[in-house]
Amino acid sequence: MRVRSKRSATPPADIEPPGFDALLWTGRPLLDLRAPIEYARGSAPGSVNLPLLDDGARAQVGLRYREAGEVAALALGHELVGGALREARIAAWIAWCDANPDGVLCCFRGGQRSRIVQSWLAEAGRPRAVVAGGYKSLRAHMGERLASLGANVDLIVVGGRTGTGKTAVLQSLPRHIDLEGLARHRGSAFGARVDSQPALADFENLLAVHLLRLTHASRQAIAIEDEATNVGQLTVPRDLHANASRSPIAVVEMPLEERVTTTLRAYVLDACSERQSLHGEALGFDSFAGHLTGALARIRKRLGGRRYEEIAKMLADALQKHRQRGEVDAHRRWIERLLVEYYDPMYDYQLATTAARIAFRGDADAVRAWASRRVGA
Repeated sequence: MRVRSKRSATPPADIEPPGFDALLWTGRPLLDLRAPIEYARGSAPGSVNLPLLDDGARAQVGLRYREAGEVAALALGHELVGGALREARIAAWIAWCDANPDGVLCCFRGGQRSRIVQSWLAEAGRPRAVVAGGYKSLRAHMGERLASLGANVDLIVVGGRTGTGKTAVLQSLPRHIDLEGLARHRGSAFGARVDSQPALADFENLLAVHLLRLTHASRQAIAIEDEATNVGQLTVPRDLHANASRSPIAVVEMPLEERVTTTLRAYVLDACSERQSLHGEALGFDSFAGHLTGALARIRKRLGGRRYEEIAKMLADALQKHRQRGEVDAHRRWIERLLVEYYDPMYDYQLATTAARIAFRGDADAVRAWASRRVGA
């Protein structure tokens, strides 16, 4: 089936770097024409990948370019994306254009792939602008903005011992950056989630766009959680982390029993549910149990052999009762032991080195009220 052309139309002007901020913070739809392997390495937040060339075709065209030059490579590209395949691709792009009337096209450098698709869409009566310089230019811009905004924005750090519900407090604030949410990780040895973490480029791009949106809306402070230099396998951008490391801290305080309950909910009940939703009840529990035992094993050296063996036995007992009878209270024993003997000493030492930056202490509601007055709506 051939795609019928509405009418030929002149494409609008390219989106040049001075317009990148508005392109990003408004979330203007972006059609990424790169091959899937390129897209997986990093993309603009919210973009949709409908490639001109698949991974195999891209490799062939690249080889032809190196061997015979641009003209031969272009001819091969037209050969590989011709006939019914060309019609199908154009139909998919048209459907995207019709669903996103203000959409923009993007390839790696804003070169041949963008121009070819742009011309085909113009022939079909769907003129669309192209990102000048492509994703490479857009990525550089996001990196520059992340560095400058990350270093200079006013921050309020939400801190507290493990299990005090810092993330919930943070997420309730009108202006915040949830590093753990963007990184898809809970931020500790036990923090891995079911879905894998994004590529570092995607994490940084998401952070850049969040900062652009927040700073465009207001100059008031932004709340951020007290994090280490890494969230799982991802590194927090240096400028943002350095800024947070000199910003005022609001410390959430909570009795130990409540902290155990909060930790139980996040790292046992929610974590088990996530895996069972994905893998089914039995396999999901196996995945959950393996996740906990593996996480504990990773901190074995820091716990010390004897303490590790004791806590590992508590965990094994809790997992057995959980699996066989659905009882979860046994998890409280190993959670409390880890909180008191492992996590608390580390955080208390860290907090002692930053005592001069502590601007407020209180329970979750008090910290939420104090921070809300400073970050605004």
